[in-house]
Amino acid sequence: MVAGGDGFLNMGADLAGEIVEVSSLTHDGRGVARNDGKAVFIRGALPGETVRIGRRRRHRRHDEAQLTEIVTPSNDRVEPPCPHFGVCGGCRLQHMAPEAQLAAKEQRLVETLERIEHVQPATIWPALTSSAYGYRRRARFGVRFVEKKGRLLVGFRETNGRYITDARECPAMVSVARDLPAQLVDLIAGLKIMRSISQVEFAAGDDGAALVFRVLDPPDTNDEKRLADFAREHGFSVWLQTGGVDSLRLLHGTPFLTYALPEFDVSLNCLPTDFMQINAEVNRKLVSMAVDNLALHGGERVLELFSGLGNFSLALARRTREVVAVEGNPVLVRRARENAEANGLDNVRPLAADLSAPTENAAWAQGGFDAVLLDPPRSGARELLPLLGRLMPPRIVYVSCDPATLARDATLLCARGWRCTGAGVADMFPQTAHVESIALFQRG
Repeated sequence: MVAGGDGFLNMGADLAGEIVEVSSLTHDGRGVARNDGKAVFIRGALPGETVRIGRRRRHRRHDEAQLTEIVTPSNDRVEPPCPHFGVCGGCRLQHMAPEAQLAAKEQRLVETLERIEHVQPATIWPALTSSAYGYRRRARFGVRFVEKKGRLLVGFRETNGRYITDARECPAMVSVARDLPAQLVDLIAGLKIMRSISQVEFAAGDDGAALVFRVLDPPDTNDEKRLADFAREHGFSVWLQTGGVDSLRLLHGTPFLTYALPEFDVSLNCLPTDFMQINAEVNRKLVSMAVDNLALHGGERVLELFSGLGNFSLALARRTREVVAVEGNPVLVRRARENAEANGLDNVRPLAADLSAPTENAAWAQGGFDAVLLDPPRSGARELLPLLGRLMPPRIVYVSCDPATLARDATLLCARGWRCTGAGVADMFPQTAHVESIALFQRG
């Protein structure tokens, strides 16, 4: 089996290369084999496959190889629906059946906790899932006019990271944006400021969507009219951004996107540049699981760290006496306050603080807490663990976007007297190797 054009298999490759058996996946979705006692990473190969490879790069501890032939395919191999798969770097696992992707992500979470950091959850929860395609409500497309090709490109970066994919569609995007790359090419190619647009950010709420054009030079009246006409035709809001977040200017439409958490009778507003989870369906399930695992009865005082615009805070406030919500980004703190007020919640206290260097005498850390929810960035929450050791909450729910930092922090929490009583995957990014997860820690 030899194929070309997908970025994985090379028709022109020398098929006299080595044949290896693939045993597992790397954290970024490449197949792992061993050859001459050394790990070999093979993009496009799946566990259980026998493949022929051509070496590309050699390193001291591992090699990287080009997949040239699939000798024996895996039963989990499927035909990718996206014509740009293998070239586009947005998805890495479309050639793997969705159920096999989930199994691999669960395996990575468990192995990282147990084998690397010796933390064994008492229970592995069923994964939180959504549709395998059409889930993505946020994206950042690169824009570049390529002089040699004489044409404009709009898309995600290619797998090699150097170029922008010549994309026409994206099946991972929500339905209103599936054909957005092609639509943006047609729009931007007709603008005078075509060469001044570096990227376009897309964001969708429950009943609206927005585009943010990053521009080096402001558009003239004619370009503004073209952008506004496009917005009206597709039902989008359009923003211009010439610098930082403070330079945002609404050109057409309504300022806020809105999404709801129906189980908690909560609706949140955000700007298209605010952080919100990329997968609405999984986010709703994740919020529900986090609140349920804190076992609230209505009278507790809860601390949320890295609270953002109120995604968890407002849901928690519907179930408990008081929520102290601490976030490092003052813009998101202001949005959380506005959202709490709009939902009639006066038991949420959104506060701004530097969570990379917390102090035990910080005003927000006083008074004792019955439960803590952590939702840190990829770097984890190590700096906060000494403070949690002083607060000693009976329950901690930890939402993580990186199994490695979750495992590291879990080890430190267990050393301070908590037990990991449950953990599971939240498949926020189907078709990618990204692993979002949630874990519960209890005292005793």
